[in-house]
Amino acid sequence: MILPHAQSSTPASTEPDRRHHPRYTVQVQIEIRQEGGNFPMRLETTDLSRGGCYIQLIPALPLGVRVQLTLWLGDAPVAIQGRVVTRHPQFGNGIMFLDFEGEGDQLLNRYLQAITT
Repeated sequence: MILPHAQSSTPASTEPDRRHHPRYTVQVQIEIRQEGGNFPMRLETTDLSRGGCYIQLIPALPLGVRVQLTLWLGDAPVAIQGRVVTRHPQFGNGIMFLDFEGEGDQLLNRYLQAITT
């Protein structure tokens, strides 16, 4: 399996970083379904961490919306419940991961460790 190059991102502003986990600039296939929605959106992350991800999406989803996510880490799908926590109109959303299905959190941890070594 070929792993994408990843680098740690740093915030552009002088505000303190509230993240609990380092984030990495990495494009991973993601499927997003808004809670109660019928159709999934297939996108790529622009960055990823143990606690969430950022996606480019126009129009951006509203703040607080719950979403069902599937991250494709190589051949392994990781199902996650999440919530939209940042919204940048005309650009995208930050999504916080709330709950992983099965061993999803362990798969994500292994993936992130592999791309940072």
